[in-house]
Amino acid sequence: MATEQELQSLFNTLDRDQDGKVSINELFLSPGLSAIISSETNTTSPQELLVRYDSDEDGSITFEELKSAVEKANNLT
Repeated sequence: MATEQELQSLFNTLDRDQDGKVSINELFLSPGLSAIISSETNTTSPQELLVRYDSDEDGSITFEELKSAVEKANNLT
């Protein structure tokens, strides 16, 4: 389980271009961090994360979308 601060730190690390979104490419560039995201959101892959939680369907995950996914998985402390 992650705190919101830990989740924000993880998101910032994944967001390599600092555009406020994590793209599928950024997820694949950090397989270890992607595995943490998958476990926190109960998804099996970056693709599943995008399909299930990319609410605006722009092909990337914002912090709010990630936070929502972790909350839905009951893994935010």
